[in-house]
Amino acid sequence: MAAKRQRRRVEKRRRQVRRHGKRDGSSLSPPAGEFRPAERVERLAYTRRQAAEALGISLTTLDRRIVPALTTVKTPSGMRLIPVGELKRFLAEHAQVVSVEFSPRRRAGRRSSLPREIVERIQREHAEGTSLAEIARSLTASGVPTSQGGRRWWPSTVRGILARSSG
Repeated sequence: MAAKRQRRRVEKRRRQVRRHGKRDGSSLSPPAGEFRPAERVERLAYTRRQAAEALGISLTTLDRRIVPALTTVKTPSGMRLIPVGELKRFLAEHAQVVSVEFSPRRRAGRRSSLPREIVERIQREHAEGTSLAEIARSLTASGVPTSQGGRRWWPSTVRGILARSSG
């Protein structure tokens, strides 16, 4: 075995003994009877990773966007901790009220600015068996402006209007 690997193993055993007590399994800490179990334990701080998980974001996003706006605690070992109160303050400042206008059933995209009469005309002509291309040509010939101000009607535009108005 390489000498470097042996030194690492010896050092690792020493650290374990310091942390966990004697090698035989007994502990260096006082007997359990001298301790009182806590009824409630409150978290004082989060590590950066714990804060990112609690917020549901990546560690990179936390470091770039949130940590600069917080007062953090740097431990002697170099670990940066985020106090719970500081994180709560940040969340309270950046909480947004959900607008009443939002409806999960509302479709995405632009709202149609076509008058109802045009939509009814397209539906009526389609029900009579007129093709999408013929409907588009008749709307263009009649000088009916498109919903977005275009000069010409296209069969795909007519199809989209029929699809939106039927559902």
